Amino acid sequence: MKRRLNAYILFIFFMALGVALLSGPIEIDITLYAQLLIIYLLFTTLYSHLQTIVKTGRVNIDYSISYGLSFGLVAGPFGLFLFELINRFYVFLYREKTDTADKDEFLHTFYNVGAPTLLHSLGFYLYYWLLPYFEAIPLFGFWILIILIVFLIDTLSSILLLGVFHIVGDIKTWQDRINFIQARSKSESLQKAISNGLLFIFIMEGRWGLMFALFVLNYIFSRSAVLKSQSIQHKIERDRFEQMAYTDFLTKVHNRTYMNKVMRELNQSGEQLGIVVCDIDDFKRINDTYNHTVGDHVIHHFATRLKSFLSKEDYLFRSGGEEFTIILRKRNYNACKALVDNIQEEIQKLKVKSEYRSKEISVSCTASFGMYYFIAEGDTDIKQGYIHADDLLNKAKSFGKNQVISKNGMFNKPLSVKFANKESYN
Repeated sequence: MKRRLNAYILFIFFMALGVALLSGPIEIDITLYAQLLIIYLLFTTLYSHLQTIVKTGRVNIDYSISYGLSFGLVAGPFGLFLFELINRFYVFLYREKTDTADKDEFLHTFYNVGAPTLLHSLGFYLYYWLLPYFEAIPLFGFWILIILIVFLIDTLSSILLLGVFHIVGDIKTWQDRINFIQARSKSESLQKAISNGLLFIFIMEGRWGLMFALFVLNYIFSRSAVLKSQSIQHKIERDRFEQMAYTDFLTKVHNRTYMNKVMRELNQSGEQLGIVVCDIDDFKRINDTYNHTVGDHVIHHFATRLKSFLSKEDYLFRSGGEEFTIILRKRNYNACKALVDNIQEEIQKLKVKSEYRSKEISVSCTASFGMYYFIAEGDTDIKQGYIHADDLLNKAKSFGKNQVISKNGMFNKPLSVKFANKESYN
C-alpha cells in the first residue's frame, strides 16, 4: 500500500513538473514576478500557521484557501510551479522545526506541490482558450469563466484525493466516492473564485493596495473561521469526554456517577418520581455455570430491554454489577406500577444468545424490582427515595424473587399535598 501511495504522489508531482517545463518560461517580467512571489508567499505562509493542514488517510493535505489560480494566470505554469515549490517546502521545513511533521511529511509535500500546480495549470490553459468566447457575454463573462474553472478544478482536486483514499482503503464504494465529491463546499469554491478573480484583476491593473487589502481581509476571515472551528472541536471533545465519564462501558447506559449527578439535580425539585431498583436474579449462577463473557452478554441485553420500555424523560443507570436503577417521570403511581409489572413479565421471556465453548447457547433470566413513588421535596429527598426502593428490592428477593414490590410514598403525605395533584392517585 505504501509503495503504491508513494508512486501515486510522485506521478502527480512529475506530471506537474513536466507541464511546467513544457509550458516555457515565466510569462511576465522577472522583476514583477519577484514582487508577486514575495507578496503571495507572505500571505500563503501566514496561512500555514492557521492549522489548515489536515491528515487525510495517510497523507497531509493543505485545505487553506488557494491563490494558485490567480498566480498561475499571471505567471504561467512554470512560474506557478516555482511558487508552489517554495511555498510548500517552507511549510515542510516549518513543521520539521516545530516537531509537528509526520514521518512521511517530506513525501506528502510533493503531493501538495504537484496537485495544485497541475490543476491550476489546467485552469491557465482553459482560461486563455475560452476567454474570447466568454468576453462576448456582457458584464459577467469574465466571472462566469473564472467560477466555472474554479468549480472544475475543485472537482478534479476531489478526484485526485479519491485516488489517495482508494489506495489507503478509506473509501471503497462508488456511492462513497460520489458523496465525497458532492460534499465539497460550494460556498468555499465560490469564495476561492471571487478572491482569485479579484487578485487577477488587481495585478493586471497594477492596483497593489487593493490586492494587499484583499489578502489581509481573507486572512482575517480565515483566522476567524479557524478559531471558530477549533472552539467547536474543543466543545465536541469536551462533550465526548463527559459522555464517556457518565456512560457505562458494557451497557452504554448511564453509570452511577451520572446517577448521582441527576439525583442532585432532581433533589428538592418537587417532582413526583417513581424510583426503581432492579437486579438480575441469581446472576452469580450464570457466571458460575458459564463464564463472565456470557454474564456480560446477559447484563448488556438486560439493560437494552429495560431501556426499550422507557421514555426520553426517564433515566436508566447501571448502579451496580447486575443492578440497575430507573427514575420514572411524568407518571402517576398506577402508571409507574403498571410499567414496572410489564417490564418484569417481559424479562421472564428474555432469551440471550451467546457463545460458550464454541457453541451457541440461549440463557434465560428473571429479575426482581423494588419501586418507591414519592415527591422529591421536604423530608423525603431523592437519596432516601432510593434507599426505600432498594429496601423494597430486598423484600422482593426475600419473598421469592422474580417479582415487583412497590410502595406509594404519597400516602404518607397530608391531604393538602395529596389533593394538590389528584392525578398521582388515579
